[in-house]
This record gives sequence, structure tokens and C-alpha cells, in this order.
Amino acid sequence: MSGPTRLYMTTNLPKPPKRDLRYQFRDLEKIPVKVWEESAEASAYVAQSIALAIKQKRQENENIILGLATGSSPIQVYNELVRMHREEGLSFQNVITFNLDEYYPMEPTAVQSYVRFMNEYLFDKVDIRPENIHIPDGTLPLEEVEDYCREYDKKIEDYGGIDIQILGIGRTGHIGFNEPGSWLESPTRLVRLDALTRLDATKDFANEEDVPYRAITMGIKPIMQAKVIYLLAWGQHKAPILARALEGEISDQVPATFLQEHPRTRAIVDRAAVEELTRFRVPWKVGLCNWDDDLSYRAVLWLSQQTGVPILKLTNEHYSENGLQELILEKQNSYDLNIEVFNRLQRTITGWPGGKANADDEHRPERALPAKKRVIIFSPHPDDDVISMGATFHRLVEQGHEVHVAYQTSGNIAVHDHDALRFVEFLDEFSASKGQFSDPLIAEVAKKTKKIRKFLEKKNKEKNDLIDIPELRLVKGMIRRGEARAGARAVGLTDEKRFHFLDLPFYESGRSRKKPLGPADVKIVRELIEKVKPHQIFAAGDLADPHGTHRICLNAILLARQELKDQQWMKKDCYLWLYRGAWMEWPIHEIEMAVPFSPDQLRTKRRAIFMHQSQKDRPPFPGQDEREFWVRAEERNRETADIYRGLGLAEYEAMEAFRRMRDL
Repeated sequence: MSGPTRLYMTTNLPKPPKRDLRYQFRDLEKIPVKVWEESAEASAYVAQSIALAIKQKRQENENIILGLATGSSPIQVYNELVRMHREEGLSFQNVITFNLDEYYPMEPTAVQSYVRFMNEYLFDKVDIRPENIHIPDGTLPLEEVEDYCREYDKKIEDYGGIDIQILGIGRTGHIGFNEPGSWLESPTRLVRLDALTRLDATKDFANEEDVPYRAITMGIKPIMQAKVIYLLAWGQHKAPILARALEGEISDQVPATFLQEHPRTRAIVDRAAVEELTRFRVPWKVGLCNWDDDLSYRAVLWLSQQTGVPILKLTNEHYSENGLQELILEKQNSYDLNIEVFNRLQRTITGWPGGKANADDEHRPERALPAKKRVIIFSPHPDDDVISMGATFHRLVEQGHEVHVAYQTSGNIAVHDHDALRFVEFLDEFSASKGQFSDPLIAEVAKKTKKIRKFLEKKNKEKNDLIDIPELRLVKGMIRRGEARAGARAVGLTDEKRFHFLDLPFYESGRSRKKPLGPADVKIVRELIEKVKPHQIFAAGDLADPHGTHRICLNAILLARQELKDQQWMKKDCYLWLYRGAWMEWPIHEIEMAVPFSPDQLRTKRRAIFMHQSQKDRPPFPGQDEREFWVRAEERNRETADIYRGLGLAEYEAMEAFRRMRDL
């Protein structure tokens, strides 16, 4: 992919002597935004800022008051603070903390407790004084909560207010658990959680009915009194609400918009989270542009979709009426530009995802040679291969390529307990009828069925407040393996030697929150790539995955690829194609290969997805979209085909889309 487009901005504000990025987007973005390519880099920046403030306060013999958040957004910040404590001697002796919120009711030892979260990710790993830690108490009797909340705010006030406040942003625009309808002067209080917030929380509770309906949250008033606020947002799934928070009108329906009135709030975000901000989505609307081929292509596609006029029917008037006069001046006339863009888009369409032998491949997405390629399809979970690229998978096998599929994680946490119990009962009955098993692995599982049954009874009694024991995780992993094999067979892959179950260690935490990616994970991926020496790698580039597994799995591939970059076959022969998962599709201007398929091929893909029975109807972790995975996939694939048709190209039943990653 080409590098980021340079933008040359204009502004009505007085011009500073040198260009000052703080002035560029003030009319659009009401909160200053710092964009990083990756969340890890952004998190390190925030952690270093906090560490510097801690040290400065210590030099002045003063305490520092930190307001802390939970959830996925601050985890990497806490990891970096822990690293600095261990490796650089950063002390937390002068740190006093106030956490934003806690579910109510909630025992502090519960898996989902924010007390436990903070202990696991930060407090147990640094030298903070226990008496300096303040987290809302989810065990209080209801009649004591109001007084407790009042005292919580008073403690913050007595310490002089919060020096640095860390915030994430929820899909409803909530900060802390201040849901839509919260008011600017709201104090710390007991609140009812929004239905969307509870749905998003199922990633921690496994079942929506187990998510508490209430929580104690720090109010917007004490948050707004913090001296500095860092608003963190990572991933494409945060892009729509982040745009509303930064560019929208202040409204109690999006509580994060109140931060626009705070003089020292900074939004710290990764590149994926800013896709909906005006300057990234339609940069030609905010200033002068450097009209290279990629930006011109993107603008014409946008104009065609904006006007509903096919590319080849766009006129100079269409360009002028939609703020693209400058592009026409640059390109001389719309006629030639339309043809150029149309041809480029048309060349992304191919029915030969592995390349077409004996064909001119100058303008094709893939090379003609070698005619039969070695291919690895990496699937983060055991169903992403068929959900995201089932038709392309089928086409690659059908066209005679040597296709391998690598399931990067076991997917065991995404199996309902009742599904696992069915298989445990099957093992019991099979054992009783056969006497003994010949397969040592199954025999070992059969010996443990009594233990699994007892654990499930206890887990059900304690409302899922337990991490699955290893034996249960093994059974759930075996369920996903069987479904993965069946799904791949449904699209034509029958050679058992080409199924690879990697079971990357980072995933095996027994919880939705995973361990950090480690050298062992990268080594497993690297060894498979080195063994197969593929001409093509297909990997999930879907950063909207709400649980982060896709992002981690992609990083494992990229790191493995980096370690192999000096090998000749990797340099010259291995293309990396990225697909998107069950949440979002590539924007049309980023698609470099679009594989069309017929109604019959769509039915084949659907059958493959149906093989994943444990994920059908309602999987344990559906994310933000309640549709079944097969429905999401079909509607997304049809929508891609409809977009191509609307732009003036041939009409297909459905399409799967890919983007090629070139940098090594």
C-alpha cells in the first residue's frame, strides 16, 4: 500500500510563524487528537507521560492522584507502567488512585470484578500502598450506596482532585459508566447500565443474562475536575462513536462530548479508530490536498457513491457541486479521470484468486505463475476462514492450488457450557458401551468427565464466576476442531495433512482477556510458514474484532514474516492478502482483489459456516452485531457486490474482498 497522503490545510485562525498542528482541525475536532499507527505505541506514550508526572511529584515530595479505567483500552498502558517499574525502577509509593467504576453487585474476587482486574494488570505488580487504592465497592447494601458515593467524591476533593484521568469510550458514548442521559454536574452514583453496554460486556460474562444491570460510577463532575484527561480509543469498532465525541455537538446523549469543554483533554487514538473523522474519511473537505493517484481514486469512488451516479457518468458539474473542483483542475477533465478510475476498479475483480495461468497478469491482482501455488489461510478463530473467505477458499481448492488452513487459536472460550456438556455425556456413553478407548487423548478426557461435570455444576451455581478448568477447555477446543474440519471439508479441503491447529499460547487464558503475544506464539507461526513456503498467505486484517484476537493473530504473522524477510522465497514469491472478519469490510478504495461468486457458491459458503454448530444461533461472544455469522457474511458480501454494481460495474451475487500488504 502507498504511504499516507499528505494534506495541506487552510485555516481562518491567525497563522503562527511555523505550522502548528494544534490549529489544523480545531473547527472540526473539538478535542485535540494525537494519532498513532498502533495502540501499543500510543499506550507507551501515555504510560511515559504518567511516569514523568509521578517522578516530578516525587521530586517535589508530593503525592499524585490518578483516575484509572478498566476494560481493554488501558491494558497496554498498565503493562508499560509495570515494565517501567520492573526495569527502570519507577516507584508507585507516592501514587493514590481512584477507579472509575465497578459493577453492582460484585464481589471483589469475582473474575469480572474491576478490583480483580486492577490487581491483575497493575496493583499486584507494582509497589503501590494498598491504602492508596480506591475502587467503588460493589458489595455494599443498597441503602449504604448513596452515602458511600458521596464520601468517594469527598475523598477525591480532599486530595485536591485527580491529576491525570484515564478514560475509555463505550459504544454508547459513555465515560466510566455515565450512560446517555447523564448530566454535566453528575456525582459518583449508582446507575442502570444501558442495554448496549450490557451486550458489550458479555465478552467477560459469557451470557448476557449474567451481566449486572447496575454499576457504581464516578460522576462526570469529578471526571471534569481532573487536571489532565487522556481519552483512549483503539480499533475500527470505536471509530463511529469517537467521531461523534470529537466532532459532534455537546449532548447528554453522548456523554463523552462533555469532554469538549475540558481545557486539557487529549484524545490518544490509533489509526484504525479515526477512520470516521472528517480529515481521514473525506480529507478534500478540510483543505488543500496533494492529489496523488490513490487519493484521486478514493475521491472519485466517494463522489460516485455520494451522488448515486456510476463512475463513467460523472460530469464536471458533479465534481464542482461536491467540492472537488480542485481535483478536476489537477486532472484537466472528468472524462479521462473517470475512465482511469473505472479501469483501476475493474481490475480488482478476478475469479482466479490464486492467479490465472497462461494469462496476461500485468493488471491482475495475482501473478499467473506458478500456475499451482502453495497457500496458507490463517484463521484467528476456527470459523473465520469460512465466514470471511469461504467462497475464495473454495475457489482456491477447486482451481488446484495446494491450500493449507491454519487455525491460530483453539476458540475454546466461545463454546457454551451446555454444548460442552453434550459432548461429555457422549464420551460417558461411548465409554460405557466400548469399555475403553483406543485414542489416548480421548481416553484421558473420558477419565475426567466426572471432574468436568462437577465443575460445570459449581460454575452454574456460581453464575459463571469461574475460569474453565483445563479439562473443560480441552473438550471445548475439540468441539471447535471438529467443526473447523467439517467447515473446511465443505469448501473442498480433504487432505488432513493440510489442517494445522496452532493453539497459540496467548489465547489459553480461559478468559476473554488474553495474555500478551509472546515469542512462543510467533515461533509457531514462523515454523509453519517456513515449512510450507507459501506463494500466498491470507490473514485476518479485521481490527474491528471487539476482543482483539484478530489483531494479535495478525501481529504474530507480521512478526514471523519479519523474521523470515531475508529468505529469498519470502522476498520475491510470498504475497500477503488481508481479509476482514465478521464485523466490517474493507472500504471500497482499499480493495485490491474482489472475488465474485454465484448463488450456488454462496450456498456452499453458507453450508461451511453451518458446520460451526457451537457458533450458530447465538455464540457466547457475538460482539456488537446480534445477527448470526452466516447472515452477517452474506449481507456483507452482497453489499460489496451492490457497491460495485452501483459504481457501474457488472452485477454479481456477492463478493469477498482483500487488500494486499506489501511492506516487509
